[in-house]
Formats: sequence, structure tokens, C-alpha cells
Amino acid sequence: MRLSLFTALCGAATTYAIPTIEALGNKFFTSEGQQFFIKGVAYQLVPEDPLIDTDQCRRDASLMKELGVNTIRVYHVDPDAEHDGCMKVFADAGIYTMIDMDTFNSYILPDTPYWNQTQLDAYSRVMDAFHDYDNLLGLFVGNEIIALNNQSNVAPFIKSASRDLKAYRDSKGYRKIPVGYSATDIAELRPWLQDYLTCGGNASENIDFYGINSYQWCDPSTYSTSGYAQLQEQAKNFPVPIFFSETGCIIPGPRLFDDQDAIFGPEMVKDWSGAIVYEWIQEQNLYGLISYGPPADPTATGKNVFDGFTRAGTPTPKLPDFTNLSKKWAAITPTGVAKSAYDPDTVSTRACPTSTPDGWLVDGNVAPPTLGATLGTGTFTSAASATGTDAPTPTDEHEGNNASSRRQVPNVAAGLTGIMMMFSFWL
Repeated sequence: MRLSLFTALCGAATTYAIPTIEALGNKFFTSEGQQFFIKGVAYQLVPEDPLIDTDQCRRDASLMKELGVNTIRVYHVDPDAEHDGCMKVFADAGIYTMIDMDTFNSYILPDTPYWNQTQLDAYSRVMDAFHDYDNLLGLFVGNEIIALNNQSNVAPFIKSASRDLKAYRDSKGYRKIPVGYSATDIAELRPWLQDYLTCGGNASENIDFYGINSYQWCDPSTYSTSGYAQLQEQAKNFPVPIFFSETGCIIPGPRLFDDQDAIFGPEMVKDWSGAIVYEWIQEQNLYGLISYGPPADPTATGKNVFDGFTRAGTPTPKLPDFTNLSKKWAAITPTGVAKSAYDPDTVSTRACPTSTPDGWLVDGNVAPPTLGATLGTGTFTSAASATGTDAPTPTDEHEGNNASSRRQVPNVAAGLTGIMMMFSFWL
């Protein structure tokens, strides 16, 4: 954890309240050599930064510990704010953080992508602000940049961001903080996107982990009927850790979280590193596990009130969802494998996928654009490099389950497109 100024002035020795985590092969390991499985919740109380109110973090961390949480995902932070208090509170509770580096004005655009110095500087500032915290598990270069199956030409720009942020991390002498991506679950792009972001044999460019935001499993369901069997088939021996960076369908409700049995069970546990449930706070999308009080007037304004919901105070479990998840996680204790007994060479580097009729547009081993490039301006073209390799011809297995991966809001008149746009700007 980051030393306080007082501790540093007093000359106290550095202490480690919580083991750090690294990515090796397709698994996460703690610095003590044990495999780490994510039991997480999405945590974004306010749009700007939920990690600056130490008292609120303390209240939430206490209840998260009761729930069984060991990881939170935060979509937006202010790199200039003070985070020592919240990060220590979560570390003391045994909770790691996964943080998105993009900001509201720096994320990579899906239709007219570019990657420039301004974006790199913005992302780097987030890394600078959090790198010293031992409970920083990983950093995302993007969340659902590709939201439609005809936007896959942006994939090389995601790889550019991974390359440059990892190079920056190493140039600063930071520990090997895993850098990865969180993807929309689009059937027509599976598994081509995850394969492209890890193909080509250049670890300095490839992502260190891959998260998928999938809402296929809607209770009651099963491993076979939910579509998870297909996700597992495409994740076998994946070269980097893969996990659910969002999950938790609320249709029809209440949530039973039976998908957790599959994720941490014998069908998937050898290839998957856990799941982040969406989300901690109850708001308009109705996915919350807790609330800070009854809904407010949607037009109300004031401290800690936004978009019709109170966003601070004493967290109250939303039942039965909270209890269902707590009981589920308490009964699930995967042991994994010790780092000393693990051979990362057993996982398989993917071939770079060729383009498909259903929407995957990047053909082969397309090199990531250089810093300053923009798609369609002559500074970048999506031609494969000479070292490109072909992927197998797509089959029905890869086109598979077409269930919506998006968070669905029941009894709301707005269509799915409007919902997607709302979340894109919120997250």
C-alpha cells in the first residue's frame, strides 16, 4: 500500500498489508504463490470517482467483506484526487481494485478510432496515481469500446493502448501491474476479438488479461442452456487470465447467481479466473445489491443525490439478491494451483483470426497503429502484417448463442439502443 507522508517522515519500514497479484499464463497469482480467483462487484457510486470518500469506503468495505467480495471494479477515477484512505480501507478488508484508465473525454472511439499522446497521457496519469497500491489488481485500457459487430476495426487501437501503457509501466519501473480489456459479449465477434488481442507472439503488445461483460445466464438456467458451455469452449487454455468483468442478469429475478457454481466449478474453473457481479449500488437499471435509501425524486439535486438515487450513507442489502450471492460465494472455495506447480507453457497462443462474414473485420496479424494514428486517414490501414497467421474457418459453434449481453432494464420504455448509449457514457 502507499505510505502516508507521516509514515515516510517517521522513517517506518514499508509494510505490505495485502499480497500483490500478477498475471502468469492464464491465471492470476498472489505474491505468496497462490492462485487468485475474483469474487467482485462493480463499484461506481458517482460518475467521477468513488474512491475519495474514506468514510463511505469504510462503510461499504465492511458490508462487502460480509458478502464475500475480494475485488471491486471502478470505471472512472480522478487521478488528481487523494485515494490513500479508500485504498487502505479496501486493502485492510482484503479487497483488490480493478480500475479503468479511460476518462469521459479520452476513451477510444468505436467508429472513428484514434490513439494519440493526449489519450496516453490521460491513461498514464491514472496508472501513476494507483501503481503504488498493493491492492491494485489490474488496469483496463477500455470497456466495451466495440459495442456492435461492425466496429471491430477498432481492435488494433485497443492493442496500441495496451502496448503503450505496458511500455510506460515498464519505463517507470512499476511492478508488472496487469493491463487488459473488458469486452461486450457479442456472439458474432467471439472468439475473434479475444484471440486477436492475444495473438501475434508479442507479449509487449498483447493484453495481460481479458474480461467479458456477459449477461447470458438468466436464472433459472444451466451451464448448457445459458451459453456458458460455448464461452468455456472458446476459453480453453486461453493464453492470459479470462474472467467475467460484468455478469448478473436480473431477468426475471430475483437473482439466484447459479452461474457462480459453473464459473468456479469443474466445468470452467481451470480456465476462468472468476467474476465481477454488476453492481453494488441500486440505481435506475435495478442491478444493485445494496441501496442507501429509497429512490429520490429523479429531478432532485443535492449532495449525494444523483439521477434519482442516494449515493452515500449506510448500505442496506437488497434482498434476496444480496443474501443469495453471499451464500453462494461462501459455499464456493476454489483452491486452484500453486504458482510453483504451474507451467504457463501449457496454455496456447492463439492464431490471429481472419475476417468473417458476420462482422470481424480485422484480417490476420494486423500490427497495432503507432501513436498518433487515426483509422481511415492514411496514418493506419487494417492490412495484415507479413507475419500474420490464419485462424480456422468460423463455424456455427462460434456464431452460437445470440442472447443479448447487455444489462437489461425491465419495464422501461426506452429501447435497447438507448440503454446501450446510456451505459456507454456512464461507464
